[in-house]
Amino acid sequence: MVKITFPDGNIREYPQGVTGLEIAKSISDRLAKEVLSVTVNGETHDLTRPITTDSTIKLHKWDDEEGKHAFWHSSAHLMAEALEALYPGVKLGIGPSIENGFYYDVDFGTQTITEADLPAIENKMLEFVREKQEIVRKEVSKAEALKTYTEKGDPYKVELITDLQDGTITFYTQGTFTDLCRGPHLPDTSYIKAVKLTSIAGAYWRGNEKNKMLTRIYGITFPQKKQLDEYLVLLEEAKKRDHRKIGKELELFTFSQSVGQGLPLWLPKGAQLRERLEQFLKGVQKQYGYEQVITPHIGQKELYVTSGHYAKYGKDSFQPIHTPAEGEEFLLKPMNCPHHCEIYKFKPRSYKDLPVRFAEFGTVYRYEQSGELHGLTRVRGFTQDDAHIFCRPDQLKDEFMKVIDIVLYIFKTLNFTDYTAQISLRDPSNTEKYIGSDENWAKAESAIVEAANEKGLKTVTELGEAAFYGPKLDFMVKDAIGRKWQLGTIQVDYNLPERFDLEYIGNDDKRHRPIMIHRAPFGSMERFVAVLIEHTGGKFPLWLTPDQVVVLPISEKYNEYAKKVFNFLNNSDIRTLIDDRNEKIGKKIRDNELKRIPFLLIVGEKEAETNSVAVRVQGEGDKGIMELSQFVEHVNNEITKLLQ
Repeated sequence: MVKITFPDGNIREYPQGVTGLEIAKSISDRLAKEVLSVTVNGETHDLTRPITTDSTIKLHKWDDEEGKHAFWHSSAHLMAEALEALYPGVKLGIGPSIENGFYYDVDFGTQTITEADLPAIENKMLEFVREKQEIVRKEVSKAEALKTYTEKGDPYKVELITDLQDGTITFYTQGTFTDLCRGPHLPDTSYIKAVKLTSIAGAYWRGNEKNKMLTRIYGITFPQKKQLDEYLVLLEEAKKRDHRKIGKELELFTFSQSVGQGLPLWLPKGAQLRERLEQFLKGVQKQYGYEQVITPHIGQKELYVTSGHYAKYGKDSFQPIHTPAEGEEFLLKPMNCPHHCEIYKFKPRSYKDLPVRFAEFGTVYRYEQSGELHGLTRVRGFTQDDAHIFCRPDQLKDEFMKVIDIVLYIFKTLNFTDYTAQISLRDPSNTEKYIGSDENWAKAESAIVEAANEKGLKTVTELGEAAFYGPKLDFMVKDAIGRKWQLGTIQVDYNLPERFDLEYIGNDDKRHRPIMIHRAPFGSMERFVAVLIEHTGGKFPLWLTPDQVVVLPISEKYNEYAKKVFNFLNNSDIRTLIDDRNEKIGKKIRDNELKRIPFLLIVGEKEAETNSVAVRVQGEGDKGIMELSQFVEHVNNEITKLLQ
């Protein structure tokens, strides 16, 4: 017998070799139908894998990430099985589950595939679903695994196996299809009730531009048809909210092949919106005692060698800039923190001077692979709302909590109401990935956990997600249609102060190391604006939107009065446009509604006589007539309420 401990602390005994599925069935038949995977002693397993020792378990259903992972991982294998059946000779790369569904990278050789072929692949997948194919796990030796895929003529699997350790390799088989995989998977294919293959893209093998371009097919599956229908509605809404589409419509930003991939160009209205966001955050930072600094876009290579960034990111970043001077090398700035360390060293510091808080909207550069670039969310040049706090150990938790306050105020002001704080710690089984002592890591991780608890944040803990120099608190935000984004980060760092030999004189007249907090509430201006566009659908808060008001004369006869209104509002610091085209008023209203302008002011004979405007609110319709001064007061009151 083995003792099984459940999440609530309850302990039951089962025969040795019991499976997660059998445990679920012992609780209820309904649970057995809903459960998808099981975590055993911290490791997620197949439901059909025997449990041979006393264990702590947690059963996962569809609403759990671990449940979805097993479901979508199995779906990736199902798609690969269908592809091998329909396109004999294809060679398979990797097929992981992702946040929303799964993909598989495939080498089709001389065969071609388009989106028109996807329905046939879906039908073949559903055919295998109806066969209720059992999914069987098998442990294999490295020699056997290499032999299998060498004989099959699949170089991608051979390459993957070559990097694996003997004794860690498993195959999964369903029907006549076998794949290299560590799992976990569903018990059989019948769990999958609804299938949709969503798109086709190109992807370099293992993300390396020097390797062959494979075909990446994305898909998603569900345990109920109704869930797929709801998802497809959400997908259509997401397309409408795509920041690339709205950014073009509102003339916020663009890209140019002549300038370079992943290097955004901010158009006048986008630059104004971004400037208002910067001024908003600068105002908040001023209240918290931050000082603005400015640093160059480049630095000597040795600066980033000292910080550790070159060793960590150098091979995958923009390569060094060689000057005419022999041996002199510079890098495009990948991070602002080494520059801020040098500013801290500008003069001696006393314990009385701390905390020191340096803030900068600093542009940094990282060479993202071209296949990973995506609008403003993944670029090669971006501006971080960066700040670094240098503090004493006794100040650490209080300073960390003040940064949390700033992040929460930003979320409240911009109406991000659904968020989770992710406590990102280092992987205790792979500590060589990180710099710094175990003692300092323990202190830093403890400070983050305590601060998050005292602030009452809803948290999740992720091992292995820390930065290489320290643990962090990442804010995971859900937008208006339920998609999850990472916005805002706070990181504790004992290591860079050590590497840059930063000091302060304590009240004991001895030299001490400050602790460094890295923080970026927006994350980056580019990504934040992209998420904000998709969250609001381009209908920005009144204080932030590029154009707050448009004046619409009902005919050319009232253009002069419309200009008077236009001038009065602009002189009252209300951003106003005028649409004096010789068009019918109905068309003007429709056209300007599409521009997502909050207020449409219609003016005609009555309004000209009474020095007033007829007010329409975006998405709400007619709000009646207001005198000009009354309307200005109304707009200012609305903005004040939004910024409280």
